[in-house]
Amino acid sequence: MSEEKKPYELLGGEEVLRQLCKRFYEIMDTIPEAKGIRDMHPGNLRGSEEKLFMFLSGWLGGPGLFVEKYGHPRLRMRHFPFKIGKSERDQWMMCMVQAFDELNIAEPLRSELLHSLLRLADHMRNVEEPESSENAD
Repeated sequence: MSEEKKPYELLGGEEVLRQLCKRFYEIMDTIPEAKGIRDMHPGNLRGSEEKLFMFLSGWLGGPGLFVEKYGHPRLRMRHFPFKIGKSERDQWMMCMVQAFDELNIAEPLRSELLHSLLRLADHMRNVEEPESSENAD
């Protein structure tokens, strides 16, 4: 990524970020594969969509809207009431990847942001899961 422009600008600023967040939640709301994470959200997703937009705005180097309104994101603390394991992380990422693809986010920005979002989503995991038999001796 260019050192002159922040990811927020490279993505397309507020307009594209709003489209991304809107599409992300539309996907979550409609595909059966995301039912696990959809059930964690309120019936009306508008507030969740707006919070994601505000968070990502600052996270991507744009206006720090979330911090201005709510203070430090403390993402793990805010997500702690929800059981988040590998399945929930993967559902969240599936929705995000589909939203990125539908908005035609170009490489290398697409891969760089999705890798960063995967690290962020993985950090939200708070459920101890048994080791798979593949890792057992």
